[in-house]
Amino acid sequence: MMLLDQQYLFAPGPTPIPDRVKVAMNQAMIAHRGQEFPRLLEDVSTRLMPIFGSENPVTVLTGSGTSALEAAAANVINDGDEVVVIVAGAFGDRFAAICETFGATVNRLNIEWGKACQPEQLEEYLQSLQKDVKAVFATYCETSTAVLQPIKELGEVVKRVTDALYIVDGVSCIGAVPVDMKAWNIDILVSGSQKALMLPPGIAFVATNDVARSVMKHSKAKRFYLDLNRYLTSYETDKSTPFTPAVSLIFGAQEVCNMIEEEGFEQVIKRHEILKEMTREGLKAIGLPLLTTDEDASPTVTAVKTVAEPAKQIKKVLKDKFAITVGGGQKKLKGEIFRIGHMGYCTPFDIIKVLGSIEMSLKCIEGKDVVGKAVKRAEEVWMEYV
Repeated sequence: MMLLDQQYLFAPGPTPIPDRVKVAMNQAMIAHRGQEFPRLLEDVSTRLMPIFGSENPVTVLTGSGTSALEAAAANVINDGDEVVVIVAGAFGDRFAAICETFGATVNRLNIEWGKACQPEQLEEYLQSLQKDVKAVFATYCETSTAVLQPIKELGEVVKRVTDALYIVDGVSCIGAVPVDMKAWNIDILVSGSQKALMLPPGIAFVATNDVARSVMKHSKAKRFYLDLNRYLTSYETDKSTPFTPAVSLIFGAQEVCNMIEEEGFEQVIKRHEILKEMTREGLKAIGLPLLTTDEDASPTVTAVKTVAEPAKQIKKVLKDKFAITVGGGQKKLKGEIFRIGHMGYCTPFDIIKVLGSIEMSLKCIEGKDVVGKAVKRAEEVWMEYV
């Protein structure tokens, strides 16, 4: 029933790539040690600053988002350092594992999956430790649960209660949400290319303030490829990278900056809020339970519980009959949820498309008469903003 070359990606990453970004990435290769690349890198690094809420140019790494997570840990952690990691899902758990790999003593603040960490929980935990904490690690959007953490409020607690660095994983939301590193007390903020920033996987971003840069400079931790001091020195010296960069992806990042500036970053943020509300209200209208509360929900991904057996088939039916790819659950949520990505190159029309397909999937699976209900509710939400 579907055209073979028409596939619709609603995973929480990778996400669809705009045609104009594909064109930008396909332009003629340039020498990364020539005269053109420094201009490209400086342009991208500085134009990313407002998107990251950073006062310094953003460092570009060649690697996936996890490379930026590892860099954030590897450049500040020494053997035996006490760190706190807020673990509210699979990616908080990954941050903890990375810290352990680099010799940290990891204190895990475990939060129920599907819920956000409340500032009072963090404050009580930090005070109970009675330890000299080197860094606190948090995840802005926990992709595995579709929860947006109150990063600003958590940062206030970190700096009031400790002298620790505040390090934030923004992989699945930066480019779609507000952030202000100085006002929110963030020392290191990292992200990846294949989520809200509308690029293929392959580059990652690290924004650092002057406090973090000083700590990194004096750190004795062993690292080589992900030694951020090398990247900062190369950038400051000749606007280059210490190792071969993914030039084509950086061309793409330049075009992404063009797109965000043309739309206006405030409008980008508002669009993602509309997409979230349309998705959630549409799913509620057909009785599909959501993993998170409206208050904790991310504007970039929505997690749907699959408590009933027919609902567990939705992911497969969406792919087989409607060429739509959504994400499944991870780790202990495997088989318990599916996740709809709505970030980056996504519009309200796309939400209508995926909700309509979910309606028809439920009709196919159990004959449930829900066709038109989710779409109608989503359209009502959208009309409030038109």
